Amino acid sequence: MDTQPQSFVPPHPTPRTHIPTRLEVIRTVMRNPLELWGEPSYTLPYITAKFLNETTLICNHPELIRHVLVDNNRNYRMARVRQLILRPILQDGLLTAEGDTWKRSRKAMAPVFTPRHIQGFADMMKARVATFLERYREGAGQIHDVGHDMTELTYEVLATTLFSDEIASDGHDFADDVDKLLSTMGKVSPLDLLKAPEWLPRFQRIRGRTVLRKFRKVVRDTMSARRERMDTDPDSVPNDFLKLLLDAEGPDGLTADEVEDNLITFIGAGHETTARALGWTLYLLANAPHERALVEDEIEAVLADDPPAVEWLDKMPKTRAAFEEAMRLYPPAPSINREAIEDETFTFKDGSKAEIRKGTTVLVMPWVLHRHRLYWENPNAFQPSRFWPEHRGEIDRFQYLPFGAGPRICIGATFALQEAVIALALLLKQFRFEPTPGLAPWPVQKLTVQAQNGLPMRVMKR
Repeated sequence: MDTQPQSFVPPHPTPRTHIPTRLEVIRTVMRNPLELWGEPSYTLPYITAKFLNETTLICNHPELIRHVLVDNNRNYRMARVRQLILRPILQDGLLTAEGDTWKRSRKAMAPVFTPRHIQGFADMMKARVATFLERYREGAGQIHDVGHDMTELTYEVLATTLFSDEIASDGHDFADDVDKLLSTMGKVSPLDLLKAPEWLPRFQRIRGRTVLRKFRKVVRDTMSARRERMDTDPDSVPNDFLKLLLDAEGPDGLTADEVEDNLITFIGAGHETTARALGWTLYLLANAPHERALVEDEIEAVLADDPPAVEWLDKMPKTRAAFEEAMRLYPPAPSINREAIEDETFTFKDGSKAEIRKGTTVLVMPWVLHRHRLYWENPNAFQPSRFWPEHRGEIDRFQYLPFGAGPRICIGATFALQEAVIALALLLKQFRFEPTPGLAPWPVQKLTVQAQNGLPMRVMKR
C-alpha cells in the first residue's frame, strides 16, 4: 500500500518560552529578528506588549490584519523604526514613500505591471534563464551557492525585462554588492529601536555607504545615458520601465530624485525577494524527493507539448505551489510594520474587541503568521499541496501574505510568480539540486529572509 512520506521540516528558530529582557531584545534584533518571537506569537490571535514605554501590537488574526492593511489603512502609516532602516537606502522609492509621493510613484509604475504587460515579458524571461543555465552546464557536478546564483539570475531577468539590458553596470559581483548593502545599511541598529533621530550615525552602516554610492552612481549613469538617447534618437528608445519613469518626470509627475529613488528600489531590491524565494524553493525540493518528483513530472509533461512560456504559470500548478510554500516557510518580506495615527477599537466577529491607541506600532509578520498554529496544520513542514488548486480555497486571504495586502501590496507580485515558475521549470528540467552533507541553512532576517551562510548545493545534470 502506498503511503505518503513524512514531510521535510526545514531549519527554523525555536519559539522563546520566556519574556526577554530589554538587553536580550536589542541583542536578538541586531543578530536575527526571527529569533525574537515567543510561543504566544505562534499561538494567539494578537498580542499587546510594551518595549521602552512604547506599545506594540503583534497582529495575527486575519480579521484584524484585513482591518489594518485594507479596511482602515488610512489610520496606519509606515512605522518609524522601519523607515529609519529603509529610508537611508531607498529615500522616496515606492517601498518607503508615503502620501502624495507614494501615490505619484504607484500611478507612474502601474502600466508596466498590468497582467497584459507582464505576460509580454514571458519570452524574455525564458530566454534569459536559458542563457543563465550555461554556467550550470559548464560546472555540472560542482557545488554552487544557489542563493547567490538566484540573485544573479533575477538581476539579469530584471535588467532584460524592465531596463532592456541598459543598466549602466556589467552586473559583476552584483549579488555580493546586494548582500553587503542589506547586511550593513539594512541592519537594525539599537538607535533605530530607540527611535533616535536620523542624523545620529549608525556606525554598523558605515561599511554600506560605499556600495550604496555605487548603486546610486549606476542609476544616475543609467538615467543619463537613456535621457541622451531619448533626446538624440527617440525612435530607437524601448518602451520599458526606465522610459516610463523618465516620461513621468515633470511638474505634474515625479521629481528627478523620485525617479532615481524608484530605480534604486527596483535595481537594488526589486529582484531580491524573488531571488531568496527561488533559492529556498530549490533547497526545500532538494530535501523532499517526493515533492521534487511531483514537480519534475509536471514540468516534463507540460514542456513536452512546448506551450508558450506565457502559459507556464497556469499550466504548472504544482511548480507554483512549491514556490508559494517556500514563501510561506521563508517569506521574503518577513514583517509589515505600521503605526496607528489615531485611537480606535476593532470589534471581531465574535464580539471581542482590540483597543489600538494612537502611536501603537502594529506588526503584521508573515514569518509568524505563516507558521501560526491556529491557521496551519503541521505549520513548520514543507507541504506544497496546501497550495494546489483544490486546496487553495481553505487558505484565508489574510492568512498568507508573501506580497502584503491592501493599497501597498507588492506591485510586482504577478511578475515574480511568472518569473519564478519559468525559472523553476527550466532549472528543474535540466538539473537536479542536491544538498551538501550537513547543510542546515539558518534563516536570518536582513530585510529579506536569507540563509546565513548561503545555500551550497551540488548541481547535477538530469
